[in-house]
Amino acid sequence: MAQSAVKKVVLAYSGGLDTSVILKWLQEEYGCEVVTFTADIGQGEELEPARAKAQAAGVKEIYIDDLREEFVRDFVFPMFRANAIYEGEYLLGTSIARPLIAKRLIEIAAETGADAISHGATGKGNDQVRFELGAYALNPEIKIIAPWREWDLLSREKLMAYAEKHGIAVEMKRDGTKSPYSMDANLLHISYEGYDLEDPWVEPGEDMWRWSVSPEQAPDTPRTLELTYEKGDIVAIDGKAMSPAEVLAELNRIGGENGIGRADIVENRYVGMKSRGCYETPGGTIMLKAHRAIESLTLDREAAHLKDELMPRYASLIYNGYWFSPEREMLQAAIDKTQTVVNGVVRLKLYKGNVMVAGRKSETNSLFDSSIATFEEDAGAYDQKDATGFIRLNALRLRVQGRMKQ
Repeated sequence: MAQSAVKKVVLAYSGGLDTSVILKWLQEEYGCEVVTFTADIGQGEELEPARAKAQAAGVKEIYIDDLREEFVRDFVFPMFRANAIYEGEYLLGTSIARPLIAKRLIEIAAETGADAISHGATGKGNDQVRFELGAYALNPEIKIIAPWREWDLLSREKLMAYAEKHGIAVEMKRDGTKSPYSMDANLLHISYEGYDLEDPWVEPGEDMWRWSVSPEQAPDTPRTLELTYEKGDIVAIDGKAMSPAEVLAELNRIGGENGIGRADIVENRYVGMKSRGCYETPGGTIMLKAHRAIESLTLDREAAHLKDELMPRYASLIYNGYWFSPEREMLQAAIDKTQTVVNGVVRLKLYKGNVMVAGRKSETNSLFDSSIATFEEDAGAYDQKDATGFIRLNALRLRVQGRMKQ
């Protein structure tokens, strides 16, 4: 990209080492004005220091936006209506946050008259794809600067040296030490990559986890809770109405206390490599179990089975960065149509890392008919003799083939 073509750029900015170096590097290499954007999506860190660092770097337009409700309402909840899980294990905590950040970057670029956006994702990971596919879908003409694909600062040592040379302050953690892991956190999850996790045989240390106690240290008494659903979304916990972000935050707290939601995964990145990561998703783990429980009561069999067939494709679209694609929107419309009947209450029991369904009910949409399903006398609600013809018709092709083999 011709550096002279960029006059103003919106940078996704955390205030950490990488993006602090990127901010200065953009000013030096591109000679452009930089607008910083810091998103509060529930990562649990103080964001005002990012404002102070941006101001110290001469940034005049600083955006720090609370996006927690939008994140859960418009991204997390729709994804959980699909029961989305990537490769059978990953609840897509990082993946689902990227389209929201891309959306806001494009909005701020329009508001400030910027002609480019920039991010700190590396050239080896999925996030560069997710940010940029989302951005191009929303503004096909936007310029994108990805420093990790341009500069030669390809190690932490080089980044630290650059920061020291240019007087960029690098804060340590509050306890004076910095986690050795590459971490990403939002209201849905926290992830850990790198360091000793790069050997998939090494078990992560107990001191790595931030949100959850180990199942061994969880309470000896089960925790029971009830989740109320309306159109596939949780609207109350134990009868108390909550906003989407409040729901997820509370489920994270309860789940973490009971050792829920730890995962150690080797996944296939979109760029082609395998990657090992560890994840804490306590609220999401509870939500997935509960949502499937209420759907089991309220969804028609064939609609439920078709949803399960579509889910892996839907999950891959999110993982690979296609949230704003027409195919994801098409699948979402079909999924949301099924959720009009997903209303009711699920009772769960949490115990030492396990989420167990203890009951489910729906006053308006239950398809469970005890008069038909009972093992006792059913007063003629179901004629068992009908099964004879049903079985014979379904066995016809098998019998024909069996005779041929004989």
